[in-house]
Amino acid sequence: MKKSLFLVLIFISSLGTSFAQQHPFEEEVRRLSARFDSIGWTPGATVFTGSSTIRMWRSLSEISSGEAVLNTGFGGSKASDLQRYLFPLVLKFDPKRVFIYEGDNDLWADVPAEEILNSLKQIVNRIHLVDPGTEIILIGAKPSPSRWAKKERYLAFNQLLNAYCNQADQVSYLDTWKALTDAAGNPRPELYLKDQLHLNADGYLIWNGIFKSYFN
Repeated sequence: MKKSLFLVLIFISSLGTSFAQQHPFEEEVRRLSARFDSIGWTPGATVFTGSSTIRMWRSLSEISSGEAVLNTGFGGSKASDLQRYLFPLVLKFDPKRVFIYEGDNDLWADVPAEEILNSLKQIVNRIHLVDPGTEIILIGAKPSPSRWAKKERYLAFNQLLNAYCNQADQVSYLDTWKALTDAAGNPRPELYLKDQLHLNADGYLIWNGIFKSYFN
């Protein structure tokens, strides 16, 4: 009861920073939140959230071994966008575990790595304020061929993210970079759609193999 009341208070306070003003992704988040309300959900599920790499993961349900999984990925979001919409996309579901993929679009838009990390830290803090026992997995940026020109920025961010996770409680880092590159360390274009940014079915098949271990 105490936890439910706390979630309601967080929701009320978040109205002033999310839906009270017009923000990017507002309508998409409204529709996404309403869809889950219409089909129903049970507290304690695993939530996958973040940018379009999560949103487009059609085979996600195949890795859960029957465990409840919610996909709240949205648009071309940045970490600051998830921070703004954290209640309707994560907190309201009272998850036991949260996978987050943010930072990819931020880095491409030249958002400083420290600023991205600060947003992710705020997200982690808010989740653990509701439930310190929630497991959080921060997914490192993937090696997209179309964004290879900024490879060093992506690698530096992943190192920074990994270092943070190593010292934070109930937070871990998940690397998918190596699995999506060849022996020479280059991205594999055959794992991406024509835009060479988003994973195709073969790319997600590799992700399925990586993430499935969390459900066995």
